[in-house]
Amino acid sequence: MKRIFAISVFLTALCLSGAAQSKSFTLGQWVEIHNAILRELNRSYVDSLPVGRIEREAVDAMLESLDPYTVYVPEEEQDDFRMMIGNTYGGIGAIINKPSADSNVIISEPYAGSPAVRSGLGPGDEILLIDGKTVKGLTTSDASDRMKGKPGTAVAFKVRKLRGGPSWAPGDTIDIKVIRERIHLPDIEYSGMLDDTTGYILQTKFTEGVASAVKEKFLELKAKGMKKFVLDLRGNGGGLLAEAVDEVSLFVPKGSVVVTSKGNSAVGEQVLRTRNEPVDLNIPIVILVNSSSASASEIVSGALQDLDRATIMGNRTFGKGLVQSIRPLPYAGQLKVTTAKYYTPSGRCVQAIDYSSRAEDGSVGHIPDSLTHEFRTAGGRIVRDGGGITPDYEIPSKDYGRLTYSVVMNLITDRYALEYYRKHESIPAVEEFHLSDADYEDFVEFASDKDFDYRSSAKAFFDEMKKALEKDGLADGMSSELAALEKSLNVDKKTFLRMKKDEIIPFLEEDIVVRYYYQEAGIKLRLRYDDQLREALAKPCLKF
Repeated sequence: MKRIFAISVFLTALCLSGAAQSKSFTLGQWVEIHNAILRELNRSYVDSLPVGRIEREAVDAMLESLDPYTVYVPEEEQDDFRMMIGNTYGGIGAIINKPSADSNVIISEPYAGSPAVRSGLGPGDEILLIDGKTVKGLTTSDASDRMKGKPGTAVAFKVRKLRGGPSWAPGDTIDIKVIRERIHLPDIEYSGMLDDTTGYILQTKFTEGVASAVKEKFLELKAKGMKKFVLDLRGNGGGLLAEAVDEVSLFVPKGSVVVTSKGNSAVGEQVLRTRNEPVDLNIPIVILVNSSSASASEIVSGALQDLDRATIMGNRTFGKGLVQSIRPLPYAGQLKVTTAKYYTPSGRCVQAIDYSSRAEDGSVGHIPDSLTHEFRTAGGRIVRDGGGITPDYEIPSKDYGRLTYSVVMNLITDRYALEYYRKHESIPAVEEFHLSDADYEDFVEFASDKDFDYRSSAKAFFDEMKKALEKDGLADGMSSELAALEKSLNVDKKTFLRMKKDEIIPFLEEDIVVRYYYQEAGIKLRLRYDDQLREALAKPCLKF
């Protein structure tokens, strides 16, 4: 028996050794082929060989074939990469836009307390020159890059002011110098009491230190009388795994399993448990999620669902159950590489079954139950894998019409807000601010001469159908029917804007209040119209 066991171990080792050798041989073979092709191209290609461009394209295509999250980051893109993973950059602290390549840069929203604000830049200010150079011909991204830089350095602007100030009138052109600082966009965009007993935190990222910030805000809310806690992770695309683990630690016993990662390395399986003492084990928790809640958001919501500690409400999450690690590369480059899949405490992998089964917004498409598996929470409730976290209560998000999307995405509401800001020195506090019927009619007049696609979904669909009929040679035979239908679908711009008033008003009011009271005021205004949140608050938390 011992002899048979020894032979078995030997054969297993031999197979593993052979597999490793085969893998190394294949890698070496392709490296040799790649180098040979490159050398031959360099020697024989008819034109000058753009080595840098074709190599970058080759690397990007190779990594893209693996998964959407494994990427190469060269040295010159490190600032953008730090912004992506740390929500931090060196700059002046303002959102800008550029209506066209030939236009100047518009300060859309400076951040509260930012270097931009302290230096005198305000909403609607028009930047003509950056460090003495025109902004004409630049893209918004190009202009943003010129404004960013090492903290402590200065950037000079020539600015046409929207509103008057201590020593200038509206429309005056003045010089402003701003000292750049390290700008950190907060992961917690808002926290406050929704009513006498319900606390609320809107968390949009998982960068370094956010778990401690959530703890601090949570305790502040408890001190104000919070008896029910809402953690809003809608639109939160994730971030650092360690922060997600520490955030779960706030609400479950120390030592609880949060996530298990399984990769293809010698490290093998890693089980991550809560490391800190909790701050609260009993308060009812509601976690709001949607199709843009991903990665670390899914770790938190999935773990607290599996541990029967929170009630998940909203829409099914994105379905990104992959762990990325940062690996250094030559010439100060970095490789963000997928190294593992993660599993919630019940054993679910929330990664979508494949990368192609995605909805239009990139989130998990429909997965039939026959392709998924059942798992059990700590209390025995059934949950399923297959992609994303399915809420305990499915609550549909608001579905806006095509016109509303168009006026927002084409910055029509944004541009009107700046016009409103120019005309009105002040507005009431956020809680009392409402646009009047006369104000909305003023917006209709403002928007009516702006260029944007104001067709209804039905008219857009009709236009595509008509093109298909013409292509197939069928349109002539039904021209009268098509003409009648088209006439009924045509709605003039002003009429359609008035019809969609209830949808557009919330966006207008939000765009206006941030010009006076900055970003947090916009979130307060948004909560006023948040039907999904209102419905979630009306539902009972699950009893665990």
